[in-house]
Amino acid sequence: MEVDQKYQVCVDGLREYAQNAGFTEAVVGLSGGIDSSVIAVMCAQVFGAENVHGVLLPGPYSSSSSVEDATELAANLGIETQTVSICEPFEAFEKVMAKPCGGSLRGLAAENTQARCRMVVLMALSNTYGWMLVNTGNKSEACMGYSTLYGDTAGAYAPMGCLYKTDVFAVARWCNERATAAGQVPPIPENVLIKPPSAELSPGQQDEKSLGLAYASLDKILIAYFEEGQSVEDIAAAGFSKSQVEQVIRTANSYAFKRAMEPPFPQAKIY
Repeated sequence: MEVDQKYQVCVDGLREYAQNAGFTEAVVGLSGGIDSSVIAVMCAQVFGAENVHGVLLPGPYSSSSSVEDATELAANLGIETQTVSICEPFEAFEKVMAKPCGGSLRGLAAENTQARCRMVVLMALSNTYGWMLVNTGNKSEACMGYSTLYGDTAGAYAPMGCLYKTDVFAVARWCNERATAAGQVPPIPENVLIKPPSAELSPGQQDEKSLGLAYASLDKILIAYFEEGQSVEDIAAAGFSKSQVEQVIRTANSYAFKRAMEPPFPQAKIY
């Protein structure tokens, strides 16, 4: 399936879900990253830019460039934004949870608490105004369990839950090319397309380092095994070590419980 067709599958799924559920407005957490940027573009098309509410949720490790990228994206799309810092609530959790957590809230617990603080804010806005919270996850990260339960796994619908990360980048570039061809400002800032993806939940964190593989390699393994039904041996023959392939598959299988708790997503066969 071509990139434009994959984009359309996501948009059609989002539109159908929103209409069936009775939502006319959406809320999206804008991180300045590639996933939330593409989702914002989709939401603007489905709901209309005036009905999309972007929320910037800077935390203790958020970079100034991410805030700038999110702000530029919103301006390009014409969607309104507000900023709600999670620093104060996170600091409160650090204080309250220090003793129960053995002296300090740290490591994975601290990272996931930040993600959950963000989702508390988004869900409060969704509940207050009746906005549909749109999930920004993708299939690569869902497969690898690279998400936070009750954090960034929350939302009514995940339009890109059927897309692997490499296709998220391809769709982002296609969105910009489409806008340019129509004589419009490309919605997604160039910096979003070239900077290393990061959840920004710890100092210097980068997604590919946390996952242990570049998305280009990870997606090749995941697609070959789960979408095409190739054997471990065949995948390894394409340029990977057998142990590497087995590790990816083992990790993906171990996170089936987490995927079962993610929002619905388009079910079209696109790979």
